[in-house]
Amino acid sequence: MICMDLVIKHGTVATASGATVTDIGIDGGRIVQLGGVISASREINAEGMFVLPGGVDAHVHLSPPRTGPGINSWTDDFEIGSRAALAGGVTTVGNMSFPRKGEQMAEGLRRDIADAQANSMVDFFQHPVLLDPDETAMNEIPELAASGHPSVKIFLSFKRFDRNVEAFLRAMRVAAASGSVVLLHCEDAALMGCCGELVREAGLTEHRHYPETRPVIAERIATERGVGFCEISGAATYIVHLSSEAALDVCRRGRARGLPLYVETRPIYLHLERSRFDEPDGAKYAGAPPLREEQDRDALWAAVVDGTVSTVATDHAPWTLEQKLDPTLGPAELRQGMAELETMMPMLWSLGVAHKRISLARFVEITSSNPAKLFGMYPQKGCIAPGSDADLVVLDPDETRVIDGESMHSAAGYSPYDGWEIKGWPKFTISRGEVVAEGSSVDDKPGRGLLVPRKPFERP
Repeated sequence: MICMDLVIKHGTVATASGATVTDIGIDGGRIVQLGGVISASREINAEGMFVLPGGVDAHVHLSPPRTGPGINSWTDDFEIGSRAALAGGVTTVGNMSFPRKGEQMAEGLRRDIADAQANSMVDFFQHPVLLDPDETAMNEIPELAASGHPSVKIFLSFKRFDRNVEAFLRAMRVAAASGSVVLLHCEDAALMGCCGELVREAGLTEHRHYPETRPVIAERIATERGVGFCEISGAATYIVHLSSEAALDVCRRGRARGLPLYVETRPIYLHLERSRFDEPDGAKYAGAPPLREEQDRDALWAAVVDGTVSTVATDHAPWTLEQKLDPTLGPAELRQGMAELETMMPMLWSLGVAHKRISLARFVEITSSNPAKLFGMYPQKGCIAPGSDADLVVLDPDETRVIDGESMHSAAGYSPYDGWEIKGWPKFTISRGEVVAEGSSVDDKPGRGLLVPRKPFERP
C-alpha cells in the first residue's frame, strides 16, 4: 500500500452532483483516491463536517490599477488578500489586471503575474483589462488567449467605452474567435454622469444619495447593450456583479434565447439592501453598482436557485473605514469596494445552505465548479476527483462566529457584516494538498501561489 501525504477521513464530500461520506487520499498536491483503504503520513478527521472544493473567486482586485505619490489605492495586496482568502476557504482567485498609462494589456499582465508570483498564497489567474481597443490590443487578445489567458474585461461604465464603442464590439468579435470570455461591467457612463450632476445641482451632499448617482436604469440599459453585444459578437459574455432585478430580467431573456451569457453577483447584493445608506456610516457600503432594494435582493436569491446566476464573486477591493467615510467626498465620489474574501463562503453557507435557501450542490456550483468551468480551469480546479488539484475546504457546520472585521486578515480593519453571527466556518483549508489554514490561522508563505494555466472557453 502506498503511503500518501494526507488523508481526509469520514467527511461528507460535497460536489455539484451530490454528497457522500467517504475518505480522500491526497499525494503530490493532487487527489489520488476516493474511498477504499488509504494510508497517509497525516490524517484529518472530518467526521460531522463537509469537505468542499476550494472556493474559486473569479473577481478580485489585488493589484492596484495605478501607483504614485498621493494616490489612494485599495488596502489589500496579493499577500494580504490571499491570506484572507485562505482563511475563508477560497483557494483560487481571478485578479483584474489593469494596464497603466502607456502600457498594453500584455505589459500590465506580466507585471501583475510577477507581483502575484512573489506574494500570493493562493493559486491565481489574471483577467487582462481592455482600456484602449487599438490594433495592438486586437492582436494581443488571441495571443493572450493562446498563452493561457482567455479572458478580457471591458467597462461600459467608463466614458471611453462610448467614444470607442465600435472598436470594443470588434474586440468582442476577436475574443469570440479566440475562445476568450468577455467580462462586462454594465453601468452606463453617460447616465451616471448626468445623475451625478443632478444630485449636485439639487444640493444633495449626504452619502445616502449615493444610489441616485448610479440608478438601476444605468445598470439595466448597459446590460441590454451588453446582451446585444453578446448576441452580435458571439462572444461568451460574463456580466460582473449584477445587482438589480431589472438587469437580471434582461439576462434571463438573453439566456432563454440560448446566448452564451453568464451572470455573476456579489455577496453584498444577497445580504444587504439600500436602506444601509441611511445609517450614519452608510458610506462604508458603497460599491459599484450600489446596494438595491429588498425585492432586488430576493430576485437575486431566486436566480441563484434557478441557475440564472452562474457565480458569486466578491469584487474584493477594500479601503480603510477612514477612506470610505472621507467627509470631503460627495455622493458621486464615494470609494467603492470592501473586504469580502474571508466571509464569502461562510456567509453563503450560513445564510444559503443552512437556512435552506440553496442546496448544497448549488453552493458548490456558484462558489467553485462554475467559475472553474467558465474560465477554463476545470477539472484541475473546482472539482473533487482523482487527478484534480487537492484544493479543499473542511467546513464545520456547527461552528458559530460573530464577524469582527478588525480581527480578520484584510487590512481594511472592518467588515460590512460586523456583528453578524454566522454558523458554518472552514476548519481546514487545503491548497494543492498542503494544509494552509486551520481555523483563522493561516500559514505565512507568500509566493506559494501558482499561476493557473487556462484553456479556451468551452460552453458548459
